[in-house]
Parts: sequence; structure tokens; C-alpha cells
Amino acid sequence: MSVGPDEFRALLGRFATGVTIFTARDASGGDHGMTVSAFCSVSLTPPLVLACIARDADMFAVARDTQHFGVSLLAEQQKALSVRFADVPDNRFDGVGFVRGETGVVLFNDALGHLECRRVGWHDAGDHAICVGEVLRAHNGDGHPLLYYRGGYAQLDR
Repeated sequence: MSVGPDEFRALLGRFATGVTIFTARDASGGDHGMTVSAFCSVSLTPPLVLACIARDADMFAVARDTQHFGVSLLAEQQKALSVRFADVPDNRFDGVGFVRGETGVVLFNDALGHLECRRVGWHDAGDHAICVGEVLRAHNGDGHPLLYYRGGYAQLDR
């Protein structure tokens, strides 16, 4: 018995996730970024995280070839930033506030937190790949998370 893609997407849409932006630099130093909700911790010792990157994503090759990447955990007021990096507009980084981590990756202002990672694994997984990173540096911010649930953005009830 097999589950079809539409049924699988509908089922997994019932699993609320946080929203992140995954950033990396290409070999020439150009910035790349994309919204990622398939992100989670893997290990506490050593501190490892993973992000799933679609094979047809604009930055698939950059993510595969990079040594370092950044992850910004988005706050509820950053929905527009999430939409911007989920779409394919030119000049995604123009007019957006960010700092550079020690490895040069973009980390967005006002995020709930930042992770700066060294890529330690890359695993093929169907129409995606799993990028595993060791967390080199982390920063905690304040606020409430931006959530994704059933195909749309959601907020925590407070």
C-alpha cells in the first residue's frame, strides 16, 4: 500500500513547524537563501541540525557545495521575510536587515535565534537532500515563533 503525494502532503500539513531561512555563500561569495520549514535538531553532543533542500531549489547546488551555512529562526512578525525567501524574486537580500556571522553567512535581524553551522553531511533523500550541520555558534533572541500549519502561517495562542 502506497501513500500518494497529495495525501502525504495533506497529512504532514497537520504537523506544525517553525519557519527558518537557510543561507549560504557560493564560491564567488554571493549570498543565497531560502525559506525552510523542514529543519530540526539531530544531536546535542555534538550539536547537529538538519535541513531538507529540494533538488529543484535554486540554491540546491550552493547548499550541496558549501562548507558553512546559517539558519535564522523566524519570529512571528517575519512572515513577509519568509514569503520573500520562499518565492523566487531577484535581489532577495536588498533592503533586508542582516548581519554576517563569523563564517560570512547571512543571519537576519530580529530573528528568534541564529545558528552558524559547518556542513558535516549530505544525504540524498528522494526529491530532496538532507544537509547536516554542526552548530559552531548560536544566538538566542526574544519573541514568538513564526509557524507553518496546514499550508499557511499560524501563531501560538497566548
